[in-house]
Amino acid sequence: MPHITLVRHGQANTEARDEQSYDKLSPLGHQQAAWLGAHLRGNGERFQRVYVGSMRRHRETAESLGAAEFAEIVEDPRLNEFAYFDLSRLMEEQFGLEVPSDREGFVRHMPRVLRAWQEGEIQHVPESYADFDARVKAAMAEIASGEGRALVVTSGGLIGAVLRQTLSLDVDGWAQMCLAIQNTSVHRWQMVLGKPLLAQFNSVAHLEAPDRQFAQTHL
Repeated sequence: MPHITLVRHGQANTEARDEQSYDKLSPLGHQQAAWLGAHLRGNGERFQRVYVGSMRRHRETAESLGAAEFAEIVEDPRLNEFAYFDLSRLMEEQFGLEVPSDREGFVRHMPRVLRAWQEGEIQHVPESYADFDARVKAAMAEIASGEGRALVVTSGGLIGAVLRQTLSLDVDGWAQMCLAIQNTSVHRWQMVLGKPLLAQFNSVAHLEAPDRQFAQTHL
């Protein structure tokens, strides 16, 4: 049975306010990924295929995780995150919506940005919502059609989009999923009768020991 495991990248540069500056792991992000790799190997996990997006934080997470020990790493830009910093900047310029500086602020901010993006209200976006949705569907369909267990290292927004497609979520539900997804969290799907079945969401078992709980991060 085809089996797909999606992993969000480790903690990135939390001080960043643009796409380029954000796209690198913090020291904690590397440690989170290393702990996840040890956890997977300790549990006897096996993957016949490994995929990553083309972003730096995806590659760094895969490297610190030791993903190449499972299988050759295939880079696919369709697995890249949507440009949330750019969308937020455009929302501020066009609608006066200030970019928040804390997670609580993002709880209010993200649904407004995603809804405006989906409805085509933001001008001059780097990628339309329709194009993003289509590339996510195409990438996941291709991975699902392959043989053996697949490991995919990507970003929270893309994982949230896959959840949205699987569970038919509205924009608010999509935003809630994105906000909940933790760094290096594990999400699993099984293909049943040709359709994806969500089997696990947001597992951080590798960070649940008392001396690692400090490493359970969202941003």
